[in-house]
Amino acid sequence: MATDDSGRAVLDKDGLDALVAVLAGRGRTVVGPTVRDGAIVLAELSGGADLPYGWGVELEAGTYRLRAREDGAAFAHSAGPQSWKTFLHPPRVREWSADRTADGDLVVTEDDSTPPSYAFLGVRPCDLRAIAIQDRVLTGGRYTDPSYRGRRERAFLVAVECTDPGATCFCVSMGTGPAAGPGYDLALTEVVDAGGHRFLVRAGSEEGASVLAELPRRPADAGTEAAARDRVADAADRMGRSMPPVDLRALMRETLTAERWDDVAARCLTCGNCTMVCPTCFCTSAEDVTDLTGDHAERWRRWESCFDLDFTHLPPGPVRQSPRSRYRQWATHKLGTWFDQFGSSGCVGCGRCIVWCPVGIDITEEAHALDRERAGGPRTAGEADPS
Repeated sequence: MATDDSGRAVLDKDGLDALVAVLAGRGRTVVGPTVRDGAIVLAELSGGADLPYGWGVELEAGTYRLRAREDGAAFAHSAGPQSWKTFLHPPRVREWSADRTADGDLVVTEDDSTPPSYAFLGVRPCDLRAIAIQDRVLTGGRYTDPSYRGRRERAFLVAVECTDPGATCFCVSMGTGPAAGPGYDLALTEVVDAGGHRFLVRAGSEEGASVLAELPRRPADAGTEAAARDRVADAADRMGRSMPPVDLRALMRETLTAERWDDVAARCLTCGNCTMVCPTCFCTSAEDVTDLTGDHAERWRRWESCFDLDFTHLPPGPVRQSPRSRYRQWATHKLGTWFDQFGSSGCVGCGRCIVWCPVGIDITEEAHALDRERAGGPRTAGEADPS
């Protein structure tokens, strides 16, 4: 059965199972959300039944827990501890290996293995934007990252629009959701109501349309389209967090000496959790390892964090020795100077850094506090007292 003239169609639950099967049949490793170890994580899916039907999450600063849902929805949950960066820009990548031959020569072999062909099912609009940002950082400049480029070019993206934002979500403030922007191959909007459990689907690429043509579907009806629109619009009105409605780039630039940085530094553990869970942080360092004989060596690239004391280590010592300077560097880069380098903010409003901070530091709260201090307004509990 063909899609209607608008290029939209409706899938039932069995359509998602067929979607996984079709993508796997095209040689792709299908990755999506599933319940494991008390969280909704990203993992390889064997079928639609692996999706977290009937599970949602409760989020707050430093808090994450699963909760059962009565409606049986598959995608009514917010961003989990992983992002798609884990697969496109992995935590560790071997770049080359070197072996000493019997003649004493050194043979260096570049690691140029064929990258996996992924299909990502359940990419949130904020994460869709995060992938676009990493595309700009890692492939859009003068020097590209071949490892990322190879994985990204072979990836198929199935976006899922948000209908149930979490308490730490603020994608509306960053202009990244809850509706899906460009960059997807297929986009789904989940609807559960008296009319049943179904998914409005639309294609965003030629391959997306080709995959959709193989799925059991029916033409989109006005009721499903209206319900999908209403749920996304309602999600936009129920964001749990917001950034101050100001020019964040100017705010960061004009508050470099603010006392608020001392307040947050007193709480920050400089553990780097925020950078590890962030879907756009991209910094890496090199690690060389050898075997016990010294005849075999490898160079690995691994994730690095600007909260690491050695991140800016130079012969005289680290450039940013204090927690204050390291947190300020992260926040001002993410919200401000990222524009100078890459033309956009480095924050997509997913809220992961808030949830997975062990002491519950909230980047939106810090931005509001800096804005109040800049304006000379009253401080709230927890803010530094200038006296």
